[in-house]
Amino acid sequence: MGGQIINPRGWPKPKGYSNGIVAEGRVLAIGGQIGWNKDQVFEHSDFVGQFGQALANVRSILDAAGADPSDIIRMTVYVTDLDAYRSNLRALGPVWKLHLGRWYPAMALVGVTGLVEPQALVEIETTAVLPPKERR
Repeated sequence: MGGQIINPRGWPKPKGYSNGIVAEGRVLAIGGQIGWNKDQVFEHSDFVGQFGQALANVRSILDAAGADPSDIIRMTVYVTDLDAYRSNLRALGPVWKLHLGRWYPAMALVGVTGLVEPQALVEIETTAVLPPKERR
């Protein structure tokens, strides 16, 4: 595991994220990933489909760096439609688990008026901390 989950005593356990994570090692900064595939083609026009593809892209970069989802310490999700996010929470759970399992980093979700790619409904920026190479 890349980090130790921190939750202040007496606070309720968060659902779908962590309040804080302590980690030590090499930093992997993953630039904002949107809902297009490796060929920069949008296969999905719906929120859940694009969210899943963005997570798949994050996972591909983790894999390329020799990292695991548990190495993710923080994530910022930018969405162009907060209502689409809220109304799809049930559908997003299995999509999350498919790509990142049951690991929930420290997270923020931000509503934005638009993203650079006009078709994009979601963008996910991620930071992971990998152990030193000799520990892998």
